[in-house]
Formats: sequence, C-alpha cells, structure tokens
Amino acid sequence: MPTTRVSLSATAASILVVAALATVVHSRHSRPEGPELDGDEIGLVGFAGRPIDSTKPKLTAYFESESYGPGSTGRLVIDDHAPSVGYRFFRAGGESVRTLAHDVMLGTPVGPEHAIGAVDGRRVVSVAIGDWESGVYFARLTCGDRVGYATFVLRPAHLGEHTVAVVMPTETWQAYNFRDDDGNGTADTWYAGWHTDHARLIRPFLDRGVPPHWAHYDAPFVRWLAHHGWHVDFLSDAELRNVQSGRELANAYTLMVFSGHHEYVTEHEYDVVTQYRDLGGNLAFLSANNFFWKITIKDDVMTRVAQWRDLGRPEAALIGVEYRGNDRGQHRGPWLVRETSSTPWLFAGTELTSGDGIASGGVEIDHTAPSSPPGTTVVAEIPDLFGPGFTAQMTYYETNAGAKVFAAGAFSLADCADDPTVSVLLQNLLTKLSRA
Repeated sequence: MPTTRVSLSATAASILVVAALATVVHSRHSRPEGPELDGDEIGLVGFAGRPIDSTKPKLTAYFESESYGPGSTGRLVIDDHAPSVGYRFFRAGGESVRTLAHDVMLGTPVGPEHAIGAVDGRRVVSVAIGDWESGVYFARLTCGDRVGYATFVLRPAHLGEHTVAVVMPTETWQAYNFRDDDGNGTADTWYAGWHTDHARLIRPFLDRGVPPHWAHYDAPFVRWLAHHGWHVDFLSDAELRNVQSGRELANAYTLMVFSGHHEYVTEHEYDVVTQYRDLGGNLAFLSANNFFWKITIKDDVMTRVAQWRDLGRPEAALIGVEYRGNDRGQHRGPWLVRETSSTPWLFAGTELTSGDGIASGGVEIDHTAPSSPPGTTVVAEIPDLFGPGFTAQMTYYETNAGAKVFAAGAFSLADCADDPTVSVLLQNLLTKLSRA
C-alpha cells in the first residue's frame, strides 16, 4: 500500500489543533470544512507518526487473528530480537486491582510458562489455545526485564453459549494504533496527518502490545463482569463480520453489550446489529461515539469510507443518541438523573431521585437527534458540559418488537464500573436486558 511521508512544522501542527478544537464549539451542521474529529483524534493531532509510546523494556508480538475458538491453534508472531523468549497465557478480568498504566495488562494465568527460545527477527509460533471460558486473553511474553503483550478474544465454541454477548472493538483498537508499521516515519493510520484512509487490522500495538485506551475504555468493565459473576460470550468485530444475519444473533443472545469505544464498523456489522434489534434483541452501549464511521476491509486492511449519518443511516436511529462533540477530556461532570418513572428498574437499590448525580463522564458526548426512535427517553444527562447545548444524554427506548436499548451518552459507564452506584446500575441494566 503506497504511503506519503508527512512532516508537520510547529505552525502547521498548531493550525491542525486549532481546526480540530473548532469542532468542539460548533454543531455538526456548522462545522468547518475538513474531517470531523472526535476526542481521541484531537489528542492525536500533531503527532504525525511520533506518538507517545511506552519507554519500558519491551518485546513486539501479536496474534494473526482478532479471535480464536477454544481448543484451537493460535499463530503468535514475535517481531523482535531476543536471546530467550518465554510466554504465558492470562485471562483479563480476574485481577484483584484496577489497571492504571497504559502499557500494562493484568489478568489471571491460565496454564504454565512456555519457552520459545531465541528470536532473531520475525518468527511465527503455533501455540495451543486451551478449552477456556470465552473472554479477553493475552500472551505475556518476557525476556529478562523485557515484556510484551499479544491480545486476542476467545470467542465461544458456538454463538449463544451464554445469553449475553460483550463485543470488543477490535477494529477501533487498530484505528487508534499509531504504530509505524513500514518504518517510513509516519504512523499507519488515518489519524496520522490524514494522509491515508487505511489502517492494518492485524499488527502489533504500541505500549508493549496493549490495545489503545484499554485501561479506561475496556478493562474496568471486563473486570466488573468477572468480579460480579457474569458469564458471557466475548466476541470480536470479526464475529459480527462473519455471522450470516441478525437473526442468527437474535437466536443466540437476549442482550449484546458494546462496552468500549465502538466507532468503526463495516456495513455488514451495522446491518446485522440493526436486524438483531429489529427482531427484538436488546442492546447496551456503555460509552459514546459508537457506529460513527463506515469502513471496508480487504486483505486485513481497513479503509475508512464515510460517516454513517452522511450515508443516510444516522447512528441515533439504532443507538438512540449520536455523537455531538468533545473537549479532549478537559471537562467532566456527573450524569444528573432526569427521569426515573419510565425506568424504575434501572435505579432500583440506588436511592437516586431526579436531580441526583451519577459518577463522572465526559471526553466525548452523545445527544438525541431527530432520527432517535420514537419514545426515546432521556434518563440522565450532563448538562452543557462543553458549553450551551453541548449536553451528554443517557437514553433508553423500547421497540414494538420488544427490543430494549440503552446508551450511556458519554465516556464512560464502563470506566466508572468501580463506582458503587454505577455498579448497581450496571447490575440492574444487565439483569433487565438479559431477560427474554
């Protein structure tokens, strides 16, 4: 794939940042020309292939697939030089403490240490995936004080082993991967100066192999599930791309949870999740800015196409809310309860009443739109977080087919899972929506 080297002067980088920030104070219909950036994108503008990366001793490794089935053989790629490499598998979620660092993955070991031996450049190792419970797993590679992580989703042996599915945003993880794969000085993602619309789906991550924003967008909820006894099917985006129809999902699951930042999806993913909802399947979105961009994938290369709302399929018609704005996380605030009568089950056991605050959200926010389904109720909101009218809205709606759809409307209930009130809300939400 041809690439173009991009070199930004300090002045040019400043211009990009100012242009990006302009999207925060403009509505979508009055935004300036050029790409609309979300909060993470603004944080990346100006890096031009020089992102912040872990400075700790590291090993570079990754798996050749987003997911594997239990009892299968995984292909672990080590792309480094080391005299003696070993690895051990871990399942994320069982750890006793919260993940704080951006370059660390925590979990509980599943199986013994394995020796690989010397690595001199790219080496592919076939590794046995155990007959383990579905989840997010990683191989922790070591050589002396050097550490690397290679992550994959262990899908169920068949869809519907459990009635709840949690989908990991493996495509969005790679969109935010600022690794310079070909060594030309520019990160291989569309976020690096907007010189390309492509990003590889299968490749190592920076930060010693930890998926971008794992510590805040994904790990807290994965850990919450494990510590609250929820046994669920974990899926990657690959499972949604490969499932034949939304009916297959509806036959397997009463609830599908999109817990992280699920910004990039293919047309097939959008289609099957919409059909799943139309057939009465329940959905929960615990973050914001979901189903925002259409991508295509060919030969493990993602291509960013357009915003779904510009293609006549606004995300609010599915989710209930759509992306409204961001401020790079400069302001955060509690969700204020607005409506309890329509969803008394959500607030049961919390003693929350109208006007009370819940945890703290921000970074990116969603808001209802004309395309929001009839009967969409704002159950809580963070008013005027980024200025007048820039309000984050937590919503809920039901369809005539019986589907129940919840959206947090800001970053992120997943990140707040340790908060006692949010923990009760999550328990209530999953209990209600996991029932047929």
